[in-house]
Amino acid sequence: MKRAGEVLLASLQLGLTSFGGPMAHLGYFERTYVQQRKWLTGEELGNLVALCQILPGPASSQVGFLVGLRHAGWPGALAAWLGFTLPSALLLYACAALAARVQSPTAQAAVHGLKLVAVAVVAQAVWNMARRLCPDRATTAIALAAASMLLLAGSPSMQLVALAIGALGGVIFCRDSRLQAGPLSISIRPAAAWAALALYGLLLIELPILAAMFPHSLLALAALFYRAGALVFGGGHVVLPLLRDAMVPGGWISDDSFLTGYGLAQAVPGPLFALAAYLGAASHFVRAPALGAAVALIFIFLPGLLIAVAGASLWSQLARHPRLRAGLVGVNAAVVGFLGAALYNPVWLTAIRSGADVAIAILALALLERWKAPPVAVVATCVVLSTVSTRFG
Repeated sequence: MKRAGEVLLASLQLGLTSFGGPMAHLGYFERTYVQQRKWLTGEELGNLVALCQILPGPASSQVGFLVGLRHAGWPGALAAWLGFTLPSALLLYACAALAARVQSPTAQAAVHGLKLVAVAVVAQAVWNMARRLCPDRATTAIALAAASMLLLAGSPSMQLVALAIGALGGVIFCRDSRLQAGPLSISIRPAAAWAALALYGLLLIELPILAAMFPHSLLALAALFYRAGALVFGGGHVVLPLLRDAMVPGGWISDDSFLTGYGLAQAVPGPLFALAAYLGAASHFVRAPALGAAVALIFIFLPGLLIAVAGASLWSQLARHPRLRAGLVGVNAAVVGFLGAALYNPVWLTAIRSGADVAIAILALALLERWKAPPVAVVATCVVLSTVSTRFG
């Protein structure tokens, strides 16, 4: 349980400081789990990221869940999910009282400072991962090709195509790479993997049946969120419009309330899927807001975590073959390209609006990379400087 406590502490720190969306979260993970705590190597993190990119569900939460599983078993996996998710979930649960204040200029400037933190964190992650995962011309070319594809296409489905091309490029050009892309060192018994996959499919079939029998109940709410989490690719920014289409026309929540929650979800740390806590609590057909929030939160994350367990087990088996290991080298390089593309769009494009923003982001990067400042100090610095810049700029 000591190791599970370590995971809970580390993931709670990430849950309180990880701003910027799914790809930015991976930058925070790289800094915390690879650089600081050394729980896994950069190559192992790249393998986890690549796996979760091709699975439905919230990629950053899946990666954190598997890191916790690797370090401390099933208690560690649960601790990783709780620590990373609860801060944003609790903030969004209480967001109704804060909604008016979030619209003030000072609050908006503070939120903008959080976006500048994401610029620095993602830039640091791109630099560190590129040095480890792209040491030669072949892997560098794969990373650049993946980044170019994502920037030109701008579609989440292009991630799957880029991963496939990266794997093919690895098989052809990276057989002699000095990188050792091996199997994931996660102990998952085949029986557990098959059980997770069976439960994933069973709930996907059974919950809609129960929802039809008991409309506007907690079972119906669970079915709605489980389906969204089970079938969406591309992370939080993709699932939120799907949830709106399912909830607003069905009378679960008003359009104004949904959009308020959507805006607040951009201002809190942690996974965007945590908006489920807000939506569950604010649903018109839910009598106990806390219970509605808990049901929505659990069932939107559950399918992604189940499929991650099954996928990690299969991935470890495939990675034992030499040719497939070469493919994983290419996949890891493509992941670097993903992060590089995310650094430009959406992180840079949504955060940088002036020369002052550039200066603040560079200072934050220097604090992280050169002076090894803790993330909390970097967050505070960016928020203060952004507020001052807005007030006097």
